[in-house]
Amino acid sequence: MVTIKDAFPGFSVDDLGAVREFYGTKLGLRIEDGQMGSLNITLPSGQTVFVYPKDNHEPATFTILNLIVEDIDRAVDELNEAGVVTKIYSGDQDFGTDERGISRSSDENPGPNIAWFTDPAGNVISVIEG
Repeated sequence: MVTIKDAFPGFSVDDLGAVREFYGTKLGLRIEDGQMGSLNITLPSGQTVFVYPKDNHEPATFTILNLIVEDIDRAVDELNEAGVVTKIYSGDQDFGTDERGISRSSDENPGPNIAWFTDPAGNVISVIEG
């Protein structure tokens, strides 16, 4: 068995400048330059996420980052005020979201209150009330 000392998540983007602005300004996370033209995003837990440029980047079609918030309505209001669109699913993929893009916990939908949005590279991110 491999002895693992530590681990960190990572994902690709196509425009580091836009990502730096988005995660640093709109989401308020700490951004630092990494090695070889990459960025490190520090989450409130202290975990670092490695973000690297990729010329042929294709956005993830799944949620790459889940951000825990105390109040989903306030978080969605703040994201929308910052120009972030939280209603990204509709039709067959609406996950029971309301007009603001929030999927609320109910008997039919026992999951958490959650809303999804995308970063400038098209990667899917969520805010989850918890």
